[in-house]
Amino acid sequence: MRYLELVIHTTEEGLEPLEAELMSMGHTDLVVNDPRDFQDLMNKKHEYDWDYLSEDVMGLGEQEPTVTVYLEGEETGNGYFQAQKIDMMLEDLRQSLMNGEFGPEADFGPLTVTTALRDDGEWKDNWKEYFKPKKVSDHIVVCPLWEDYELSPEEEEAGVKILRIDPGMAFGTGTHETTSLCLKALEKYLKPGMSVLDVGTGSGILAIAARLLGAGEIKAVDIDPEAVRSARENAMTNGMADKIDISPGDLTKGVEFKADVVVANLMADLVMMLSGDVRKHMNDGAVFISSGIIEEKLEDVLTCLKGKGFDILEVTADGMWRAVTAV
Repeated sequence: MRYLELVIHTTEEGLEPLEAELMSMGHTDLVVNDPRDFQDLMNKKHEYDWDYLSEDVMGLGEQEPTVTVYLEGEETGNGYFQAQKIDMMLEDLRQSLMNGEFGPEADFGPLTVTTALRDDGEWKDNWKEYFKPKKVSDHIVVCPLWEDYELSPEEEEAGVKILRIDPGMAFGTGTHETTSLCLKALEKYLKPGMSVLDVGTGSGILAIAARLLGAGEIKAVDIDPEAVRSARENAMTNGMADKIDISPGDLTKGVEFKADVVVANLMADLVMMLSGDVRKHMNDGAVFISSGIIEEKLEDVLTCLKGKGFDILEVTADGMWRAVTAV
C-alpha cells in the first residue's frame, strides 16, 4: 500500500495539543516522538525497565519533538497525492492550534512539515530475510515458516528436530543468545516425561522445544496477549495445539501449576523479582533455568537466588549474556 508520511516539527509543549488536534480532524494513525520519553527511560522509572541499551538508542534524547501522521494515497491522473489538499489540511491545523484553547501564546515551534512517499513493502517483511534456519542447540533447528529445511541423514540419526516458527510481534526467534542458552540448558536437564513451566513464553519457542525434547505436561504463560496469541499459533504450526497449555498469566499471581523444570527467559531484574515466587511452582528436585541476564547483573542474580535458598548448578555464557540453572 502507498501512503504519505507527514512529519510535523514542534516543541515539547506543542506535542499534546498537536496530537489532540490531529485526532479531532480524524487522523488517528500518529507517531509521537517525545524526547522526554527517552529521559524517562534513561532514569529507569522501574528497576526492571532495562539492563542494556544499544548504542543506537543513545542519541534518541537529542531528537526534535515531532508528530508523524500517515495518510493513505489517492491515486489520481497526476500521481498518488494531491498536494493542494494536503496544504489545506496543514493550514487548517495551524489555524486551529492558534485559535484553540491553548491560545496564541502557546509555543508550538516551527510547525514545519517534512513529507515522504512510502510503501509498506519497504519495511513490512524486510526483517524476514535475516531470519534463516539455524541449529541453535544439539537437537533443535529453528526454521521460519517461509523457509524450507531438510534434516541431513546425520541429523536424523542424532535425533535433531525442526521447530517451525513465526515470531510475529512477540520476542523469540530462537536465534538470540538468551534463547539458545535456555534451549541448551533444557537439552541438558530435561528428561522424557518431565513437566515444564515456561514463564514469559513470548513466541512459545521454549515450550515447543520442550515438547520436541520429550517433556510431558507443559504450561506456558505470558502477560502479553499478543505473545499468547503468537505462541498458540506456533504450537498449532508444530502440531502441539492440544499438547501445550498456553494462557495469559503472571507467575506471582493466579498461576496454579508445579513443574519439574521451570524456564524463564526474561531479564535479570525480572528473574530476581520472580525468585521469591518460583519455588512454589517447583516440584521436589525441580530445576530453575533463567536467562536474559546481562553479564554485569550476574552477581546480583546469583546473590538473590542464593538468598532465596537456591543452589546454583551451572552458569553458562554466550557473548554478554548469561543463563543460570539452579535447584
